[in-house]
Amino acid sequence: MFTIDAHLDLSMNALEWNRDLTLPVSEINAREKGLTDKPDRGNAVVSLPALREGNIGLVVATQIARYVAPGNSLPGWHSPEQAWAQTQGQLAWYQAMVDKGEMTQIRNLAELDAHLDLWENGEDTTGKAVGFILSLEGADSIVDLGYLEKAYETGLRVLGPAHYGPGRYAHGTDASAPLNNQGKALIRKMDELGIILDTTHLCDLAFWEALEIYRGPVWASHNNCRALVNHNRQFSDEMIKALIDRGAVIGGAMDAWMLSPGWERGKSTPQERNVTLSTVLDHMEHICQIAGNADHVGIGSDLDGAFGTEQCPADLKTITNLNVIPDLLEKRGFSEADIEKVMRKNWLNFLRKAWA
Repeated sequence: MFTIDAHLDLSMNALEWNRDLTLPVSEINAREKGLTDKPDRGNAVVSLPALREGNIGLVVATQIARYVAPGNSLPGWHSPEQAWAQTQGQLAWYQAMVDKGEMTQIRNLAELDAHLDLWENGEDTTGKAVGFILSLEGADSIVDLGYLEKAYETGLRVLGPAHYGPGRYAHGTDASAPLNNQGKALIRKMDELGIILDTTHLCDLAFWEALEIYRGPVWASHNNCRALVNHNRQFSDEMIKALIDRGAVIGGAMDAWMLSPGWERGKSTPQERNVTLSTVLDHMEHICQIAGNADHVGIGSDLDGAFGTEQCPADLKTITNLNVIPDLLEKRGFSEADIEKVMRKNWLNFLRKAWA
C-alpha cells in the first residue's frame, strides 16, 4: 500500500551523520562499523532504497538547525546566520537528490497529483523518485521574517516553531515560556504565506497561544499521547482534542522513549521493554478514541531522528517494515477504509484542503 511518512530527518542524516542515503541500509551500517561518535552508529534504518522497497513514496522531509544562546548546553549553532547556512546546506542536498533523480520536491497540488500518478501506475518502484514536502523543524534559523519568505520561495511548506529547549521564536520540549513577540509575528507570517503549522515539540504555553493566533492548517507531524507516556514532549488529551477540532492529523512517532514510561537512554532496550510497532498503534488508537473516528492519525515515524535500532520498535529492522502496519491494524479491527486513512489518506486529504 502506498504510504506517507510525515517526518524524516533525511538531510540531517546525509550531512551531520555523513550517510549516503542512496545506498541500502545494510551498506550504510557496514560503513559505520567501529564508529562511536554517535550513539546510533551502525544502527540506521532509513535510506531511499528502503523507502522504495516499503512503497513509502512521499515523505515530509526536514531541515533542522538550532541556535543556542550562551549557557544553553544543547548542541547547536552560535548565531542565527550560522543556523540558516546549515539549513541551506541541507536544502542543497535535497536539490542534489532531485538532480540525481532520487527525489522530487512537492510544493503544490499539481505536483502532488503528478507524483501520486507516478507511484500508482502499477510499475516497479525501484527507479521511482521519492517525493518530499520540505519542512523546517525549529524556527531558530529564520534570521528574520524576510528569511521566511526566502524559505517559502525555495519550497518550504511546513514549519514547527520549536524543537528541544528554549528557542528564538518558541520554547519546545523540556522548556516552558509563552510565545515572545517574534514568535507571534512568525506565526502570523506563516499564516499569510500558507505555511502549515507543525505543533510538534511546542511547549504547552506556546501550543495554546499558537493555536489562538494561527488560523490556517495545523498538524502534528510526529507526536504521541501523554496519557500513555507522561512527558511534556507528548500531547495531553485536551491538546489532542483541540487539534482534532482544527482538522489536524497527528503522526505516530517511533522513538522508543516516547513509547515506554521511564525509558533510560543508553540503558533501556526495545526488546526488554517490549516496544514494538503495536506500541505505536496504541497511541494512534488512543487518538482515534478521542476523535471517535480514524480521521486524525497517520505515520510520522521520526526514524533515524538521532536514534536507530537501539531505540526504535524491536520488530522494525528498516523503515521498509512500516509495510506490516496494515496487517496489525486489521488485527485490531480497523476497516480497510480506515487502514488506508492511517497509511496515507488522512495526510492526502489534509494537503488537498490546505493547498486548495
